[in-house]
Amino acid sequence: MKHMSKPGARNLITDVDGIKIGNAEDAEVMTGVTAVVPDAPAVAGVDVRGGGPGTRETEVLNPDCLVDRVDAIVLSGGSVYGLEAASGAIMALARQGRGFETRSVRVPIVPSAILFDLVNAGNKDWGDMPPYRELGKQAVDTVREDFDLGNIGAGYGAMAGKLKGGLGSASLVTEDGLQVGAVIAVNPVGSVLIPGTRHFWAWPFEQQGEFGGFGAPDLRGDLPLDMPAESRLAENTTIGVVATNVALTKSDMQRIAIMAHDGFARAIRPVHTPFDGDSIFALSTEKKELSGPRPYIIAKIGAMAADCVARSVARAVYHARSLGGLPGFMS
Repeated sequence: MKHMSKPGARNLITDVDGIKIGNAEDAEVMTGVTAVVPDAPAVAGVDVRGGGPGTRETEVLNPDCLVDRVDAIVLSGGSVYGLEAASGAIMALARQGRGFETRSVRVPIVPSAILFDLVNAGNKDWGDMPPYRELGKQAVDTVREDFDLGNIGAGYGAMAGKLKGGLGSASLVTEDGLQVGAVIAVNPVGSVLIPGTRHFWAWPFEQQGEFGGFGAPDLRGDLPLDMPAESRLAENTTIGVVATNVALTKSDMQRIAIMAHDGFARAIRPVHTPFDGDSIFALSTEKKELSGPRPYIIAKIGAMAADCVARSVARAVYHARSLGGLPGFMS
C-alpha cells in the first residue's frame, strides 16, 4: 500500500464507505446523542482507558465473545442517564429489521459510551423520563453522510477543559483506496490548547488549516498542566469511534482502538486521568479486501486512526461556539 494519505472529500468519518452519522440534541437540557450506523453490520472492537468510564455492551466486543459485528455505536451525553440512548437506538434499528438473528427474532447490537454533561446550564429537571431514549431514536432515524461539527450530537453540552467542547470528525484516505476516519465527542478534564496560547496540542497533525492554521507555537519556559479547579474534576470524558473500510477481524479492530487512543494523548493534556472515562470503538465496514501483510496493515490503519482522533479533538473545540455560559474557542 502507498504511504501518502490526505483528508477525504468531506474530512469526516463518513468518508469511510458504509458509515453514516445521526445526531440529535435537546437544547433545553443542553445535551445530545450521536449514532454511528454502518450500512451493514460492522466488525467492531473497543478500548477503554479512562479511570471513570460509563459504557454499555463493551464486553460483547471481546475477541472471544460470540458476536463480532455491531449494528451501531451510540455516543451520548447525560452520564449514566445517557446509557438509555442505546435503548432508543435499538428500537429504531429493530423497526428497520436490523440485528443479530436468533431464530425468528433480530436483536440489534448497539454498544455505547457516555460523557458527563449533567452540571452545565441545561435544565435537568426531567423527572422519571430523561430524554435520551428519544434522542437515541432520533439519531438513528436521521443518519446521513454530511453533518456539522461543534455544538451537535453528543458534543452539544460538552466542555473541554475551560472551553466549550463539542463533536469533531476527520478522515484520511490513500491513493489505493484505504479509508480511515474518526468522530469524537470531546469533554475532557485536560486542555486541548497549549496553556497561554491559541495553539492546539494537535497542531503538528493539522491538515489544510482545518482548525485555524495557527501553525507551530513558540514555546518558552515551563508548561503548566492547566488543570481546572477541583470542583470540575469527575465531570468529564472523551469518547469516540474510528472506522476503516478494510476487512479486518474483531481482534484486529481491538488493536486499532488501542492505537487510536494515542490521538487523545496528542491532543489533550493530561488525558486518561482518574476523572475521565475515555473510550474508543473501532469499526470495519469490510468494503475493501485486506491486501498485504496483516500486522503491517493493522499498524498503518492504527497510526492513521490516531492522527484522525487528534485532529477530531481539535476540530470539535475549534467549531464549538459559546453556549450556556461555556466560552467557545472563537469567543
